[in-house]
Amino acid sequence: PAITGFLHLGGLRTALYNYIFAKKHQGTFILRVEDTDQNRVVSGAAEGIEDMLDWAGIPPDESPCRGGPHGPYVQSLRLELYRGASAALLESGAAYRCFCTPQRLELLRREALRCQHTPRYDNRCRHLTPAEVAQKLTQGLDCVVRFRLEKGVEPFQDLVYGWNKHEVAEVEGDPVILKGDGFPTYHLANVVDDHYMGITHVLRGTEWLTSTSKHLLLYKAFGWEPPQFGHLPLLLNKDGGKLSKRQGDIFLERFVRDGFLPEALLDMITNCGSGFAEKQMGRTLEELISQFEIGRITTHSALLDLEMLPEFNRIHLTRHIENQGLRQRLVRELQELVKHVYGDQQVDPEVLEKEYVERVLLLRKGHISLLKNLVSGDYSYLWVRPSVSRQQLQRISAEVDEIGKLVLGLMTRQAAALTMEELNKDLRNLQKQTRETKYSSMMQLLRLALSGQQHGPSVAEMMVTLGPKEVSGRIHRAL
Repeated sequence: PAITGFLHLGGLRTALYNYIFAKKHQGTFILRVEDTDQNRVVSGAAEGIEDMLDWAGIPPDESPCRGGPHGPYVQSLRLELYRGASAALLESGAAYRCFCTPQRLELLRREALRCQHTPRYDNRCRHLTPAEVAQKLTQGLDCVVRFRLEKGVEPFQDLVYGWNKHEVAEVEGDPVILKGDGFPTYHLANVVDDHYMGITHVLRGTEWLTSTSKHLLLYKAFGWEPPQFGHLPLLLNKDGGKLSKRQGDIFLERFVRDGFLPEALLDMITNCGSGFAEKQMGRTLEELISQFEIGRITTHSALLDLEMLPEFNRIHLTRHIENQGLRQRLVRELQELVKHVYGDQQVDPEVLEKEYVERVLLLRKGHISLLKNLVSGDYSYLWVRPSVSRQQLQRISAEVDEIGKLVLGLMTRQAAALTMEELNKDLRNLQKQTRETKYSSMMQLLRLALSGQQHGPSVAEMMVTLGPKEVSGRIHRAL
């Protein structure tokens, strides 16, 4: 990636497809940072990208932070390599020095636009003699190095788009490969790096498909064997529009902040695209690796529906809760969330005990999309005792004392095993012992006494979650 900003969903998808392809074939996944356009480099972006890949569970095997046998992995630290490659192309005549000023190039661009043509360089300096070049160099004139585009490019087989070729020499001028500041452009840097790093496969965005013929001409000029290329179709909004970076809602930091699981994000961006035999929600990274087939990637754009992310997250959160090892991490995270949200209001440290928090998770499994849902107002009764007056309960039923005593008796009976199934039966039997309170009114009264709320999980679930001691305490308090 170019380090012009933070990692977004499109960049994550490209990294993910490279990762699962490499792992499926026992290969190496490499992160190489493109920072050759120094004006666009954002400070801290390189570290941020690597942090996000680590968070997503797809860490590179070789990278700027990890190092590796083919480093450095930052292009601005490989300038000598590019200068040497550029010199070799100048020597062979495959490249030439261009002395055209920015002003001349701007005039060419304006004239082309005025005539409704696509702006392109007119290859003027291609025809300079060695003597003219030497003279201009002795005059100290600024120059760049351009690559001679040749007509009659050979077709190549793209791993996604099949046989392709683009007659680049007919539609564009000779491209700059080494700028005046000694930095290469994308075209030269990536060809040189892929060769010296021993890259076998490149999966990149479809916007580079038309440039591939140009890159293959560079490989030919160097006499190098090119890697295999696969171009991934665009990732678009569900309405077919471009993902907007300006909205800020496609950057990974936002999903980390909002508490989404990385597995849910990986599952969603592969589910909306292709590369798998069938669409299936809830795939783990291991399943993505084993089921991925590059030949199944279609050339259609992938339409991303971000509104589906909570459902993907609910599925993966349920899996985490069911897994004992992963559940312990969720317990710790939920304990921290409770401290953060209800810090001053906590009455009893018991609400932070591991067994209690674990019980909450297991009972709400499948009902919540995000862990933070459990610290929303709807679930405040789990962490803070409600303040409910006797008068509020009497408005629901005049038999408040009788109902209270019946439930307290139920809680103290040793036989009252607190399972939801048993409790539901017991509560039905208790209601039959009241004179005139309907079952629905009794449930309304108990829900209010236990949670201070009119809505929420079933009364039986509330009782199982809170436990007999806490249920008894809350009913005593309300009475």
